Amino acid sequence: MSAVSAERKEPLLQVSGLSAGYGGMPVLHDVAIEIFPAEIVALVGSNGAGKTTLLRALSRVLAGNGKIVLDRKDLMPLTPDQAFQTGLVQVPEGRQLFDRMTVQDNLLMGAFRRNDKAAVARDLEKMYALFPRMAERRRQLAGSMSGGEQQMCAMARGLMAAPLLLMIDEMSLGLAPIIAEQLMDVLAEIRKEGVTVLLVEQDIHLALSGADRGYVMETGRIVHSGLAKDLIDDPEVQRAYLGL
Repeated sequence: MSAVSAERKEPLLQVSGLSAGYGGMPVLHDVAIEIFPAEIVALVGSNGAGKTTLLRALSRVLAGNGKIVLDRKDLMPLTPDQAFQTGLVQVPEGRQLFDRMTVQDNLLMGAFRRNDKAAVARDLEKMYALFPRMAERRRQLAGSMSGGEQQMCAMARGLMAAPLLLMIDEMSLGLAPIIAEQLMDVLAEIRKEGVTVLLVEQDIHLALSGADRGYVMETGRIVHSGLAKDLIDDPEVQRAYLGL
């Protein structure tokens, strides 16, 4: 797994003035976020708020205007493949595993661009230690596993790419609460290793309870931001998103 030193005081990811949309229809409006090394940052909001659109813009799948800088590299002129090579790795909504391949082959697909074979082998063993269920299922076809197990496999595959920034889209979707909480514990573990995470979630309480900082998105705009614990306690956020 890759990591950037948490000692660096400048952001790992800087986004400002980012606007994007589909077919001339704007979705994102002047979005600005920043993420520092070894942080878990939650991007939360209701369905249709523009969260996945933002991930697509960051990954350069979706064109737009503004500024995106990762680890001092300008991502705006890059293709999705080039952005991936800078260390921007996404775990997509719905997992999108290779269903007819084994768990181990799915994990190795995450490392297909890496040439450091010894490090890949070490990272594979780290994934099995981090996700013991994957060690048990390593020879099983990925498509035959439960939803929670598939999410574990998708996250492990993303980590095998040695990301500078791991972006996870709707991690808890369709999962039992206890499984979602276990995956949040995994994020806390990889954070200790220096991995930086952008967690995009509709389950606002889950995301903010395990994040360092958070951004709340509404109709393509960032409407609240701050320490995650402060956002959970914010009366306006509680009323609008937490049903309190």
